[in-house]
Amino acid sequence: MTDSLAIKPIGAFRATVTPPGSKSLTNRALLLAALAEGKSTLTGVLFADDTRRMLEALGALGVALDIDEPACAVTVAGCGGVLPVAGKSLTLNLGNAGTAYRFLTAACCLKGQDDGAITLDGIARLRQRPIGQLVPALASVGAQITYVDVPEFPPVRVRTIGLAGGSLTLPPTLSSQYISALLQIAPYCRDGLTIAFDGAVTSQPYVEMTLGLMGVFGVEAQVDEQFRQVRIAPGGYRATDYAIEPDASNASYFLAAGAIVPGSSCTVEGLGKRSLQGDVGFADVLHAMGAGLMFGDDFITIMAPPADERLRGIDIDLNHMPDMAQTLACVALFAEGRTTIRRIGNLRVKETDRLAALHTELTKLGARVLIEEDDLIIDPPRDGITPAAIDTYDDHRMAMSFAVAGLAAEGVTINDPRCVEKTFPQFFEYLGRLGEHGV
Repeated sequence: MTDSLAIKPIGAFRATVTPPGSKSLTNRALLLAALAEGKSTLTGVLFADDTRRMLEALGALGVALDIDEPACAVTVAGCGGVLPVAGKSLTLNLGNAGTAYRFLTAACCLKGQDDGAITLDGIARLRQRPIGQLVPALASVGAQITYVDVPEFPPVRVRTIGLAGGSLTLPPTLSSQYISALLQIAPYCRDGLTIAFDGAVTSQPYVEMTLGLMGVFGVEAQVDEQFRQVRIAPGGYRATDYAIEPDASNASYFLAAGAIVPGSSCTVEGLGKRSLQGDVGFADVLHAMGAGLMFGDDFITIMAPPADERLRGIDIDLNHMPDMAQTLACVALFAEGRTTIRRIGNLRVKETDRLAALHTELTKLGARVLIEEDDLIIDPPRDGITPAAIDTYDDHRMAMSFAVAGLAAEGVTINDPRCVEKTFPQFFEYLGRLGEHGV
């Protein structure tokens, strides 16, 4: 792939797409299978940079993996909650895989077959992504964990001594991944784990996804009706054969294309009302903007508005699905009126500062953009998109969301398109196929 890629606009299309497996579910399922007792076979596994980092790390920790990449399958020999890692010194390099980093930081605090010391590190950007809300929470339930360099940021060093567990209270966190990291290891804490939430739960659907998958692997949580407390009893996961559903976050780009290219419709198969992924709710956002919607148990279809209508700007809180903010921001370029995306301040600590990146790149395309505290305000271009080369900041979601804009407007070029390898290496191939289904 070249250093930049010009996106060619397409005409009306009707397409059906099945994206590769969910990154969020793949990394959760790999970890739960590794901690379980017995062998689990996972199908529909995503093979991308983030999930390869998890696979490499689990292998380095001594977990036996039988990987069949052409079949998108991995068989995992679980360790029963006792890490098989050997030796006194081990470093795991997680690149910029924030999910894998946070989950493994917690998992490496569990008991090992010997008393090992594990350092978890990554690239320069990962070292800028805070972990200061997870480390003290782990320490409060018995972890021996220290910062190697800068307090509250990677790298960290942990010892595999096991966790007592007990109870802790969490204030609102920058990322739901801190909560998921704690929940996933809770069954292997000596006394189990009870987490009380002092305030709103960030990106709650992702926490619910974690709890749902834990249930698939045999661990049921006790959750109060207001989602103010979660209790996990001591026990363990059971080996499970599990089919990973397509990635709802990556599906959003195709649904967005179906909404903004006049006369089009796009169906995503394998996702629907039964999905564990909260980001399927992006279809409802597009519907609220004026797109047609059919939402089945295992499919979603989005249709562009009628020829005499346009999408409408929207005022919406996306704290519960922040990974959809970039997709929505690009859809907003083609809507009538202002779009305001609220409570997305945690975008500042993602693969890049996504708020700043969106401000810069949307402005290039002719939009008027404001950042007010944790809200992003977008007024679309008055006279159509201004041609521009979009910088992607080594952020896969910048590349994918702005590429969708290029399907409906001339002159959009994506710099460093390779960054999509983080979660969707075949993205541009999938995108190119939409034009093959013209109507």
